[in-house]
Amino acid sequence: MKIMTGNSNLPLARAISAYLEVPLTNVSVRRFADEEVFVEIHENVRGEDVFVVQSTSYPANDNLLELLICIDALRRASAKRITAVVPYFGYARQDRKPGPRTPISAKLVSNLITTAGADRVLAVDLHAGQIQGFFDIPTDNLFAAPVMAADIQTRYGSQELMVVSPDVGGVVRARSLAKRLNNAPLAIVDKRRDRPGQSEVMNIIGDVKGRMCILIDDIIDSGGTLCNAAQALLDAGAAGVSAYITHGVLSGGAVARVAGSALKELVITDTIMATEATASCDRIRVLTIAPLIGEAVRRIADESSVSSLFD
Repeated sequence: MKIMTGNSNLPLARAISAYLEVPLTNVSVRRFADEEVFVEIHENVRGEDVFVVQSTSYPANDNLLELLICIDALRRASAKRITAVVPYFGYARQDRKPGPRTPISAKLVSNLITTAGADRVLAVDLHAGQIQGFFDIPTDNLFAAPVMAADIQTRYGSQELMVVSPDVGGVVRARSLAKRLNNAPLAIVDKRRDRPGQSEVMNIIGDVKGRMCILIDDIIDSGGTLCNAAQALLDAGAAGVSAYITHGVLSGGAVARVAGSALKELVITDTIMATEATASCDRIRVLTIAPLIGEAVRRIADESSVSSLFD
């Protein structure tokens, strides 16, 4: 097996490589003067089982093109099997038609990855389960919940916990985490979103009084929903609020918003490489999921069960 990476998240790729004790493939992923992507693989990959680690995070279009061109280079170099390891799958929030004349971009990106020559996809906490069905190739969707649950038990296990979904759509994810936390009770934040990127908390469904609340979601972008939810929970009598989010997109002024919020801490994973602002914020902590991805890669290479990772 070989591990290859683009430029989107080199620290994560190196951590996966270290976990598997497999060196990263020698490859150049650079730009021409007009910003066109150029990929050159400097070692033989003929007949190899190759895993390309590349999140399609900001800059999303550049990183997506790097992934597609890496896959094409491997296909033309006669790799036996190419697995696109996409810890953060960009465009996942465009997974349906919310109105007339709008695209389903998640399906388009799925088609691009398949057409480029990928034989398999490995992602982490896809925004919507149906995205697995957008691919016409085998797709494994890993869950960060086991990593988060272990961390929550270590830090907050002695307190009365309540898992909170920041919206109705995240109830299944929240319930899954609550089950891992000895069937902790569940609450839901009912909110109304007037326009994209802004939300207004309306009501808390569930009794959070005196409990340590754990907000759980897959993506934090602007941070508005999470910060509003944290304040609403404290207003409802919660003892404290921490948030566990898989993908820390944290665009615009999100880091400053989190730093000035009522959140005790925001815990994200390293599916997206942390910016300087994120790394320097003492309210934000990063959990690594390199061992989880690395073990899934090992099991795919060995043709053993990936789903048993979550039993």
